[in-house]
Amino acid sequence: MGNRPTMKNKAKGLGRWLKPFKNVILGTAALCVSAHAMAVGAPEKEDLKFGFIKLTDMAPLAIALENGYFEDEGLFVELEAQANWKVLLDRVITGELDGAHMLAGQPLAATIGFGTKAHIITPFSMDLNGNGITVSNDIWEQMKPHIPKQADGKPVHPIKADALKPVVEKYKQEGKPFNLGMVFPVSTHNYELRYWLAAGGIHPGFYAPHKGDTSGQLQADALLSVTPPPQMPSTMEAGTIYGYCVGEPWNQQAVFKGIGVPVITDYEIWKNNPEKVFGITAEFAEKYPNTTVRLTKALIRAAKWLDENDNANRPEAVEILAKPYYVGADAEVIANSMTGTFEYEKGDKRSVPDFNVFFRYNATYPYYSDAIWYLTQMRRWGQISDHKDDTWYFETAKKVYRPDIYAVAAKALIEDGEMKSSEFPAFASETGFKGPQPDFIDGITYDGSKPNAYLEKLTIGLKATDAL
Repeated sequence: MGNRPTMKNKAKGLGRWLKPFKNVILGTAALCVSAHAMAVGAPEKEDLKFGFIKLTDMAPLAIALENGYFEDEGLFVELEAQANWKVLLDRVITGELDGAHMLAGQPLAATIGFGTKAHIITPFSMDLNGNGITVSNDIWEQMKPHIPKQADGKPVHPIKADALKPVVEKYKQEGKPFNLGMVFPVSTHNYELRYWLAAGGIHPGFYAPHKGDTSGQLQADALLSVTPPPQMPSTMEAGTIYGYCVGEPWNQQAVFKGIGVPVITDYEIWKNNPEKVFGITAEFAEKYPNTTVRLTKALIRAAKWLDENDNANRPEAVEILAKPYYVGADAEVIANSMTGTFEYEKGDKRSVPDFNVFFRYNATYPYYSDAIWYLTQMRRWGQISDHKDDTWYFETAKKVYRPDIYAVAAKALIEDGEMKSSEFPAFASETGFKGPQPDFIDGITYDGSKPNAYLEKLTIGLKATDAL
């Protein structure tokens, strides 16, 4: 892979020369692991390889490595970029990777058997927000007459899919497919794009795995298909797709290249929505419980560093992420969203301080209600073929999302003096369910404790007992 970041070749930290002596340092003798990690037992596995996709929300992994947080936990970590989300998941399942930056839907889908069947868990949510929907310049020009304007002539935000509907209808009348890209069938991007389209009266299509149809295009007005994130801009520029939903920096890249316009962020579709998670197999967590807690501790510290002092560390994070073995995009492109702004149409840069959230608002806590929202969307669009009662949603969420592991890591950080209890949920009373969330673009409130009642509120999509 060339120049992959490992603890051995980091300028920061001592891992590059300590690793040969790790058996002495990490033994059960008097010299244990670092002072940061005294509350948890020694790691059962010290040498780890984690995978990621080249997106800015992999930042907690990069920062945990660069700032020596993994090393503080006695972990010698190698980070390796993966070709796509399927390869990444498959390599975690086979054990070639010990864990990875994952789409939040991947551990859930794998555990319930949509796609590759495997029990994957997450003890750590990597971020909130961070995605956008971009359309080509041509589609943007066709949308503009349908978008209200501010006094200065700039579009009123958020831009709803209502403005896209006449364009899609025109393509249908002309017998032309309206193609859009998203990154993976169980990605947040797929569900966010579908949510936005459906809220504007555009049907994004159904899946019917029980009939052998996993295209997701049954009854669709707009045809969604998979495109790897770094290829989104070039695929749109070639005319293969007319727009896409993706994480950064690939929306801002379209602005810099002058080939497209980001029309909305996921923050505007669902305020402070959960995005990526860190995924490992259930077998890994059971076999290496101390290692699991320790890597979670390191990631929590990294997330806090990314958000602390009103994002004061973001410029430094941008320079790190711009390195070719992390995101590998121009620092200027990454900074456009990572430092509290977001550029829509060229020159229309607006303040979006919460576009990327890594720690505040309890972003790192793996809430059951977050898992259940993804499951409702899988059911809504047919990836889950049959009706499931509310209990099934609760039990599935608890198999995959592991706030119990997170709580052990957080309490150890408090004991270490690295964190304060006020920086975490109140573990003694925390249920894992957020309260009702009203901040969706269609005005529909989501309550994770009532998944089937929520499905009934959504105008387009399968209701609780519907079948294809």
